[in-house]
Amino acid sequence: MKRCNTFGATLAVLALPMLAACGMETAGTAATAGAIKKNEIEQGRVVQQQVQQQLQQSLDQSQQRADQVDQATR
Repeated sequence: MKRCNTFGATLAVLALPMLAACGMETAGTAATAGAIKKNEIEQGRVVQQQVQQQLQQSLDQSQQRADQVDQATR
């Protein structure tokens, strides 16, 4: 009976580091996925700002052309 308890304890001691390693891998994978998502969000914000700037430039040019046409027809 004593031998069986020793075997169980030994098995538990050997299994614990393996289970902990699985947890660390999962945490590392989650951290990596989080970092990727953060980069995607930052890139999306940069693209959004660029599109807004281009839109504003287009609106400004349209207004300038409309002003030129208005002045030319007076």
